[in-house]
Formats: sequence, structure tokens, C-alpha cells
Amino acid sequence: MKLVKTIFIMAIAMALIMACTGTVTVDEVADSIPTNLPSSQDHPSSLRGISRFLAQEKPKTLKCWQNPDICLPRGSPGPSCCRNKCVNLITDRGNCGVCGKMCKYTEACCRGECVYLSFDKRHCGRCNNRCAKSDYCIYGMCNYA
Repeated sequence: MKLVKTIFIMAIAMALIMACTGTVTVDEVADSIPTNLPSSQDHPSSLRGISRFLAQEKPKTLKCWQNPDICLPRGSPGPSCCRNKCVNLITDRGNCGVCGKMCKYTEACCRGECVYLSFDKRHCGRCNNRCAKSDYCIYGMCNYA
């Protein structure tokens, strides 16, 4: 038991010594601050200095609400502009058919309408997968038995 107490007291003493030697006085901090800093209007302030990403000017890009033709080129997410984003109103779950119309979690957007792919005969398992007239759609498969 004496050994445990001795080790504990030594550990506390070492921690105190390390804490005391690592302290910095207010005068030392004040002396280390440079006086010739540029004004904050010249450069954005940061704890680590100016980031090279922040220092670069962002290219001015047009928004689709300013020019809807931005959404038309190939490779664009969609031809329509909703909430300043290019979207495809035929397949986008967050803008199904019209801007802002969200499909439920279990639904998908097919041809601009929200459908249940598990049970819809016109969109069985995936969009535009039509079951035969006499078949039915269960669990996303035509004529599941």
C-alpha cells in the first residue's frame, strides 16, 4: 500500500513540475505579437493565416435562376431549374413533376409522378417496367408467386 501511495505522490509531483515549467507569462505573449500586422480590411483574418483556398477568388458563375439555359447542355443534371439547381423533373425524387414536390421514402419518381416500384404494374421494380395485362406486380416483380 505504501508503494502505491509513493508512486501516486511522485506522479502528482511530476505533473506539477511539468505544468510549472510549461507556463508562459503575459509579458512573453505580448512581446511575441508582431506590431506590423496588415489591417483586417486587407486580408481575411484566420487563426492559421490566410488559406490558399480562401485567398483565391472564386470564378463568378451564373445561377440557373439568372439564366435557365445553363441547365440545357449535355452533362447537366437536368433541364429544369428548381431552387437555383438544375434538376430533372421526370426522375428527381425531391422535385417530381414540379419543383418542390417530394416523393415519400418508399416511392420513386417515374415520368414525373411518385410511384411505389414494389406494387405499380406500370413501373414494377424500376421505372417503365410494365407487367403484362394479366400479370400483377408484387415486391417489384411481375407475377411473383
